[in-house]
Amino acid sequence: MATYHLHTLLDESALLNLNVGDEVYLSGTIIMARDAAHKRFVDTLSAGGTLPVDLRNQVVFYGGPGPTKPGHVIGVVAPTSAYRMDPYASVLFDYGVKGTIGKGPRSPAIRASCQKNRAVCFSAIGGISATLFSCIRSAQVIAYEDLKTEAVQQLTIEDFPLLVTNDVHGRDLYAEEVAKYQSLLQER
Repeated sequence: MATYHLHTLLDESALLNLNVGDEVYLSGTIIMARDAAHKRFVDTLSAGGTLPVDLRNQVVFYGGPGPTKPGHVIGVVAPTSAYRMDPYASVLFDYGVKGTIGKGPRSPAIRASCQKNRAVCFSAIGGISATLFSCIRSAQVIAYEDLKTEAVQQLTIEDFPLLVTNDVHGRDLYAEEVAKYQSLLQER
């Protein structure tokens, strides 16, 4: 397993080098959007419309902020369970999203979509919200303001700590690690 320092927009050649379990420190701009925004994105695309933000080659963070305190650019952010976006993610990977950030495992369909579209899924470790928060340099609502805390935001980040959990090669970190530990238990 390797450690990479990547900058958005993600370059496909960089994604080809990533393997499940690799550590990535991501810098640049990412898009933060949750369930309600994803439903609108997919509904808009299905109707032949234009998205309010160009998601091609972007990384989408499945997160939500807490209240913003005076002197801060955003409230503490936490990653949302990634499986909640699985009904929408393949459509957005087909559209051109190159990476997503959430927590927890994804479906086999998402693994296949990552391989087909040369995209990756990252996991942000739940419980390190203060660390993630400290990596955010700016935040701006850019779409769907009516969704309040689920509005789409553009975040500027520096060294956002992530793990590669689904890579462009069709591998899934969660599936591989569970199988490894089940094998160890059976050997006992």
